[in-house]
Amino acid sequence: MKSIRRRLLLWQLGALVIAAVLEGVISYQLAWDGFNRSRDSVLQSIAYSVIRHGMRPAPDHASPPDGPSSDLGHFTTQIWTASGQLVYSSVSGGGPPLQPAGLNVAAWNGEDWRIYTLVDREQIVQVAVTAADRMERFGEILPGLLAPLGVLVLVIWLLMHAAVKNALAPLNAWGRDLRHREGKDLHAVGTEALPDELVPLGEALNQLLARVDALLGSQRTLLAEVAHELNTPLAAVKLQAQIARRSGDATRQSALDELDRGIERATHLVAQLLQMARLEPGVRERQMLPIRLDMLAAEVVAAFSVRADAHGIDLGLAPSAAAWVPGDEEDLRVLLNNLVDNALRHVPTGGRVDVQVTAEGGRVRLAVSDTGPGIPEADRQRVLQRFVRLAPSQGEGKGSGLGLSIVARVVAQHGGTLALSECEGGGLSVRIDLPVVAASR
Repeated sequence: MKSIRRRLLLWQLGALVIAAVLEGVISYQLAWDGFNRSRDSVLQSIAYSVIRHGMRPAPDHASPPDGPSSDLGHFTTQIWTASGQLVYSSVSGGGPPLQPAGLNVAAWNGEDWRIYTLVDREQIVQVAVTAADRMERFGEILPGLLAPLGVLVLVIWLLMHAAVKNALAPLNAWGRDLRHREGKDLHAVGTEALPDELVPLGEALNQLLARVDALLGSQRTLLAEVAHELNTPLAAVKLQAQIARRSGDATRQSALDELDRGIERATHLVAQLLQMARLEPGVRERQMLPIRLDMLAAEVVAAFSVRADAHGIDLGLAPSAAAWVPGDEEDLRVLLNNLVDNALRHVPTGGRVDVQVTAEGGRVRLAVSDTGPGIPEADRQRVLQRFVRLAPSQGEGKGSGLGLSIVARVVAQHGGTLALSECEGGGLSVRIDLPVVAASR
């Protein structure tokens, strides 16, 4: 059962039925007790009336002239002398046996009788009625007692139905509002007129709409930036291809070299865009396992060593400590690849790039330092954004402005901190602090 309205109504109906049954039982019992007291009072009144009027039937008229059963089912009157001799009975057979003074219940002639016995100095009067007759009389008034209860239950049920409908009206209004919105319409829903219980739900929905709006806005911005960034290298590739086609043998090789560099820039940009896309939440399931960061750094340095040698750059792994961090190995490899690639692109020939891993006070520090041009302090936060290039004319392949942005994203996902500073003697030092775990393998 998924309907909130149906669930509320069923619970309320169940509670109402239980309450109505209890109320009916209590009302029935109270009415029955009151009816019995009233009928007992009538028995008592009849007995006193017989005493007060001094009824003295003749002995030979002990039975009524209309027949022995003419009063069956109604009040039955019997009179005894003070010595216990029956002198009058309104029914044949003498009626119920003589009972002690007061109210009594006795069985006679296959029926239960309710009897009141009044003892006087000269006579004893006994007035009785069958239990069946009393129940029959009570049954005649019972519908009048229970009918108001049934009407009350019906009225309460209708009121509860209206209350539930009114209470859930804001949810229906939300549904209508959201159904009629266009895909780009993500403004907050109103919460001013909501019941207190629904305000947290409305605020949570507005927070979700705000996050979705921010995400879509970020994606639209990214698509626009990607389209702009891809346009430049692709246009350059097309231009170099045209130049190579029209060039003579002497200049064709130079044009083809430029074409290769343009293709390399486009390939590098696409690769980094794919890396950034893979870092988006929910794209893939990450496995946070203990990673030996110093060994991973050594593998990355070895992978870039041929490229560094080709450009006359001294790339090496500085003395490092065995350090374990909780993380996703693929993401950490992307982080190291971007740091080393970024350093090699901006360090001139003859420069140096050092990678080092150390463990300090419960944290693991990864440092990548180079002897390149560095980054002014005022621009160090800005370069962590997408497609920010401070000097696009410098460095191998001009870069794409995504490397440090990808690094910052990975660091944030691993609960680390990122800091950019200037090396002694010039250059850039990128320091990353990550949580440490004990060695487990």
